[in-house]
Amino acid sequence: QVQLVESGGGLVQPGGSLRLSCVCPSSAFIMVNTGWYRQAPGKQREPVAGISWSGTKKYQDSAKGRFTISRDDAKKMMYLEMHSLKPEDTAVYYCNTDPALSDYWGKGTLVTVSS
Repeated sequence: QVQLVESGGGLVQPGGSLRLSCVCPSSAFIMVNTGWYRQAPGKQREPVAGISWSGTKKYQDSAKGRFTISRDDAKKMMYLEMHSLKPEDTAVYYCNTDPALSDYWGKGTLVTVSS
């Protein structure tokens, strides 16, 4: 079973920034498209950003211009740099493959944007 571990969440004021990290101890992310997802309170989990194994990036409209996804396959890491955070960005953020695999969901990291 793949153990994905997300970190970097926390409480931040509107307009603030956070950098989320995802570590994949196995080789599950190598040569595979990956992405960040989030689940806000009372809502379904949704994609936020994706990055192909070759580095092509894509973003949901809500993340464009504010979030940057990146990956370092040598370190088996993936990142999500978030700026200009808004209260509506409050959610638990997860990493996974793209498309997501049900067995890969980790515990996520909570991002709370509030003054």
